[in-house]
Amino acid sequence: MENIDWKNLPFGYMKTDYNVRCCYREGKWGELEISSSEYVMLHMAATSLHYGQEVFEGMKAFRGKDGKIRMFRCADNARRLINSGTYIRMATPPAELYTEAVRKAILLNERFVPPYESGAALYVRPLLIGSGAEVGVKPSSEYLFLVFVTPVGPYFKTGFNPVSVMITRDSDRAAPLGTGHIKVGGNYAASLPAAAEAQRLGYSTCLYLDAREKKYIDECGPANFFGIRDNTYITPKSRSILPSITNDSLMTLAKDMGIRVERRQVELSELDAFEEVGECGTAAVITPIGKIFDPQNGRTYDYGETAGPVSAKLYHALRSIQYGDTPDAYRWVTVVE
Repeated sequence: MENIDWKNLPFGYMKTDYNVRCCYREGKWGELEISSSEYVMLHMAATSLHYGQEVFEGMKAFRGKDGKIRMFRCADNARRLINSGTYIRMATPPAELYTEAVRKAILLNERFVPPYESGAALYVRPLLIGSGAEVGVKPSSEYLFLVFVTPVGPYFKTGFNPVSVMITRDSDRAAPLGTGHIKVGGNYAASLPAAAEAQRLGYSTCLYLDAREKKYIDECGPANFFGIRDNTYITPKSRSILPSITNDSLMTLAKDMGIRVERRQVELSELDAFEEVGECGTAAVITPIGKIFDPQNGRTYDYGETAGPVSAKLYHALRSIQYGDTPDAYRWVTVVE
């Protein structure tokens, strides 16, 4: 497409041609509508604005060497959005409606799907918000489901190169019995102060510890954390951690590569023993971590200036499936036709 430097795209918003919308009113979902507007008409008393009735997803679509466009694990993202919305008492779109809206949004904006080997992808953002007017604290009676897309480059400017992160104890991303396990905007709002402080000090993001004891590793900024030790892939398990679809994919690949997988509480003290560490999620797939700084004791954990061999193997294996370069034995990708 003209005037787009595909190889140097930032991870940010770019206007595309169309988005897809659907409204829930009077107890039922309407028909999918196509819009070219970037704006939403919303009542000033909408529950999304006052009481945080808002959930979203993040997906990607990729153009393969064969020219076909593939979306990755769409059914799992649909399931997670439905789980998130149900938890905070929203009416949620059926999985079939979700999938069709995503498919339609990709096809309508096909010219924005980056070319193969550009290192870029089409980011897909499904969004569900409470649109009905309420002043008392209660669920809305009306909802808007919307899907927009935008082409993006790597989440971090460093690409698949190690970043430095900082441990935070002064801020919690989510409470143990709160909303950490679902994808609501409030979790990300809560992460902004610590992230801003980490970036002010020169770190890409912060590493959260559990809110109760500050003893266990929680999430790493907006992503799941993992560590590699003794041919074992170790990732934290907690109700306050979002179940990452990317992390689930990496665990599956690791098992099939003969790597042991442990999903459990991970003590902060284990940072000493890891050979590799990283963060994983839709935006970056894997971002290796080269250094972790602990401001409490001034200590820095150093994992090297290049991605470790296990992280690299998992990263390339997953991207190869996403782009259609290797057979999809897991039925994770869907060709958009």
